[in-house]
Amino acid sequence: MRGFVAVAEEGSFGKAAIRLRMTQPPLSRQIQRLERAVGFEVFVRTSRSVALTPAGRIFLEEARRVLHLADTAPLLARRVARGTAGQIRIGFTAVAALNVFGDWIRRIHRQLPDIDVVLTEMMTSAQVEALLASEIDVGIMRGVPRSNVLDARLIHAEALVVAVPDGHPLTAFGRPPTLTEIADHDVVTYGPAPARYFHELVISTFHNAGAAPNYVQYVSQVHSLLVLVDAGIGIALVPRSAARLGPPNVRFLEVAGMPEDHVELHCSWRAHSDNPTLSAVLAVLDEVTG
Repeated sequence: MRGFVAVAEEGSFGKAAIRLRMTQPPLSRQIQRLERAVGFEVFVRTSRSVALTPAGRIFLEEARRVLHLADTAPLLARRVARGTAGQIRIGFTAVAALNVFGDWIRRIHRQLPDIDVVLTEMMTSAQVEALLASEIDVGIMRGVPRSNVLDARLIHAEALVVAVPDGHPLTAFGRPPTLTEIADHDVVTYGPAPARYFHELVISTFHNAGAAPNYVQYVSQVHSLLVLVDAGIGIALVPRSAARLGPPNVRFLEVAGMPEDHVELHCSWRAHSDNPTLSAVLAVLDEVTG
């Protein structure tokens, strides 16, 4: 096939033989074997030149494509083996995308352009299930997954703040309210099943402060909490980064005594994953998180 392409492009068996660093007779025999194999003549031969037949012109296009694939296949395979080509499936939570996630994805696209990134927004519990079922390769989730077949690393931590509607009495304090003061008001929070990490975090945070708020609504997503806060149904403890999602009539107040690393974000993956892109993608994440 390479001999055929060379003859077609040079328009001469002699020139093609020189290009291929061979003599003309074996090249002529190659073309004859090719024509027998495909079942039609690819050239019209004269004493001085050769020209492609109509079938030969079509065959030339396909031959170039096949040769290109043959040339690039080893290169692609080597990139896949090195983890710099292939596909990575990443699950993430909504608020996670507001922290290190965006920078990480941008760097993957820039530094590993041959990796196809498939993104799926999922609750933490759904991510753990998807990792165990090999439906995703990496999860960006809250808390450490409870499984001995998954690895995880901490990639971000932040404080909880209190989201209140504009004009709420807590905004008049002129200082960060305490958890006890926050608990004097109706609180909307996270449901125990779909958002277990945040549910347990908020409940334990109030409990450890000796506060017992009146929980009036339970939802699964941070942005849903902010909608309820905006509607005046209650106030909510949310990650500080949620302020970037806030409706215009919602205020975010620091909480007195709240640790700066109270809310954790982890990256998790299967300990024995066979996806060769995983190590390269995690190396980029290391660059982002320092």
